[in-house]
Amino acid sequence: MPVQQIRGEQFHNYPPQAQHVATANITLLQQLPLAFLPLLLREIIVYDWKFPAERDEIDRQVRYLGSLTPDQLSSVMSSFAKLNLSADLQAMDWVGAPVRFSEKLSAYLWATHQIDDFSRSAEEYIKVFNTAVPEPVIPAPRLGIAVIAEEISRTNYPLFRKLRRKGVYFDHVDPGSNYKLLLDTVTARAKLYPSPYAHWCIEGAEQGTANGSLIAAVAYDSLQPVRKQLIHKMQQVSASQGGPEILRTRLAETEPSELGMKHVIDDPVLSRFAIRVLTEGSGTQIYSTTFVQWTAREALRRARPLTILAKFAARQTEESADEELSGMQQHPVLDPAGSLVDADMGAYYTWINLQRLPGADQSGFIAWAPGRREAVAIGPSFAPGTQSQSIVSMVEILRQAQSIT
Repeated sequence: MPVQQIRGEQFHNYPPQAQHVATANITLLQQLPLAFLPLLLREIIVYDWKFPAERDEIDRQVRYLGSLTPDQLSSVMSSFAKLNLSADLQAMDWVGAPVRFSEKLSAYLWATHQIDDFSRSAEEYIKVFNTAVPEPVIPAPRLGIAVIAEEISRTNYPLFRKLRRKGVYFDHVDPGSNYKLLLDTVTARAKLYPSPYAHWCIEGAEQGTANGSLIAAVAYDSLQPVRKQLIHKMQQVSASQGGPEILRTRLAETEPSELGMKHVIDDPVLSRFAIRVLTEGSGTQIYSTTFVQWTAREALRRARPLTILAKFAARQTEESADEELSGMQQHPVLDPAGSLVDADMGAYYTWINLQRLPGADQSGFIAWAPGRREAVAIGPSFAPGTQSQSIVSMVEILRQAQSIT
């Protein structure tokens, strides 16, 4: 179907807010090329379950494209319009199933050697869009904290080697400092800068005590019933001789109600987020360290929070994970040494993902292993590649991490 022929009634299966966004901008949608429009619809169709930062980006895109004259819009979309699409792609229900269309489009562009042209077009569009309509200024510097649980810190593995060159390495953190201090910091920042999904606590085991309507809390242990049902679904798809592509599609179409999410997280946006983490992340269903790293990555990328606290706990061994996937596991066997390596890399990747957000040059980041009394602090108040051997409390490190020089 030509894009010019789309009508408002074709969006009747979209959730309420998504339907409103689409139907209110029919005239604009009818002017977009097929290589671009379904990609925008892929975001709009889940508008109701997106974080405020994501909704704002969709709204800004629609406003930007809608503000262009026909000639300007044609110029901005020209590189997408030049892509050659097959008749099969054009015949798909790209309005009702934009995600499936996107998957087919990606495969087709690779097969026809047009993927580089598409990537260049997308990069140029994002650059022009962000220049024309920049993101809102954040109310305060971001703060990221990665904690390595004490039970996985008692090995000789050298921690924070990649992070030390970025900030100050402390090897005598006061043992009186505790994890509750970090939870209280998240709570205090949520009260000071109240905004939905702007403050996160991600736990690799059971949920900590930080709570409140403005704190997004996700814990690996609390999602155990969901993970079990998801693994069962993966086993069923594999048993029916479904290949990797079919499995990926089935997982992407998973609804929270299929996995009993309503009884675990009473928040449709957060429950959808948890489903995405568990269905899109490789190993998030069976390894707690992978779950924490991926959840932090996605929270930073999608919600763009002001505060994020991620605690890495012990994960199970590979053999134990294999037993869980096969349905033969009796009791998980933990791997403290392997978990420590995972947590160390997870902290590093969390810092990298924090750097990708606006205002990164003013953000603060702390990686802490209380069981080893070691920490690294990065930010404008910390000299890169330095070391402090003085006894320091986590209160002092937190205070400095949140200050701006």
